[in-house]
Amino acid sequence: MHRVIAKLSLSAFAGLLLGGAAIAQDFKIGNIYDQTGPFAAGGSKAASIGAKIAIDMINERGGVEGHKIIAINADAQSKVDVAINEAERLLNEQKVDLIMGVYSSAQCVPLAAKVDAAKKFFWVNVCVSSAVFKNKNLQYVFRANIHSDQYGEASCSFINEWAKSKFGKDPKDLKIAIIYEDGPYGVGVAQANEARCKEFGMQIVHKESYSATASDLSAMVSKLRRAQPDIILHTGYNPDITLFLRQAKEAGLKFQALIGHGAGYSQIDKLYETFKDDVNYLLDVDPVPAQLLDAKKLAPGLGDLTAEMVKRYKAETGANEVPPHTSMGFNQTWIFLTDVLPRAIKKYGGYDPEALRKAALDTDIPIGGTIQGYGVKFFPPGTPMAGQNERSIAVVMQFVDGKTKVVWPSAISTAEPIVPLPKGHAYAK
Repeated sequence: MHRVIAKLSLSAFAGLLLGGAAIAQDFKIGNIYDQTGPFAAGGSKAASIGAKIAIDMINERGGVEGHKIIAINADAQSKVDVAINEAERLLNEQKVDLIMGVYSSAQCVPLAAKVDAAKKFFWVNVCVSSAVFKNKNLQYVFRANIHSDQYGEASCSFINEWAKSKFGKDPKDLKIAIIYEDGPYGVGVAQANEARCKEFGMQIVHKESYSATASDLSAMVSKLRRAQPDIILHTGYNPDITLFLRQAKEAGLKFQALIGHGAGYSQIDKLYETFKDDVNYLLDVDPVPAQLLDAKKLAPGLGDLTAEMVKRYKAETGANEVPPHTSMGFNQTWIFLTDVLPRAIKKYGGYDPEALRKAALDTDIPIGGTIQGYGVKFFPPGTPMAGQNERSIAVVMQFVDGKTKVVWPSAISTAEPIVPLPKGHAYAK
């Protein structure tokens, strides 16, 4: 008898008999986000709320193939070692079925390698560093979200497209400065910025990294004043962006446009609280907040899904602005729970890491098939970005008079960009 029980698979055990009725076993997700520390306000908390809303909505519909979804939440505290320790605790002590979440690329890169080596499953919701996957050939780690190379390419492509008509210059005559936090996230975006802008012939007049925990960026601001860039490309989190903008204004740094790359620049309501109209006309690259898209261009029902996510997020937080990270947390969780997990159970007999891996590799969602507009198809094993979604899309947005507009790519834009910065703006050249 004991030998028979020992041989039962997880999926066979999922139907426990109680009073003659099959009761499906709970599916446990180990959710890791930064609820405290500097990353919390940079978008991690917003993403965790998005993920929670998705799980709540799935459970209200009866779960997945009869399985209730249980989220066991952990606070990474904006620290790499805490994130890794929490993942180990969730997997080994809480016996979660997978790890999900993670905002910071500094946490994501080592965590992905560790989880994959242990042959456990990791579904990445937020972190964007291309280094998570590049030439790693990970087997059990998947990300539907965009990656940092796409950020760097988007901002430079945007500049190239509008160089003559808006900035009045050939791309080769534009002077670009690249500043970035020195973790995997900042480094990845900056490398892509430099490569792409150089492809267009733009002049990189200054490139500098700094620690996201720096308490003074005035020396970098002084170098930027000497370099006199037309456009600054900045990749940072919330505290360091705040520090930079404040010290730049104090020092009288002027430029024609500033393009941020997600994280702190996507938390525009937080920046507006601090800087008011000084953040008007700032640009930001990120996955699009779902509510900014034209739902008529997406698959049927996705507009209603987005409206429900927005309604619940505002009710829970009291916020007016729903940042991209909310859509990122919601969308990635929704894709997993409505596409990958049902297939693993029905086609591959359960939800052990091998079944989830096979189910993820079968995912084939067309463009327009998710609330953020992109499709989902993962690069297969043996390719340079194995596990990364090849159909993800980044957009360039602009904050204009309290509203966020999509200004690139033109196919899905909702407004033309207002560049250079208008006369009278605090940073206008």
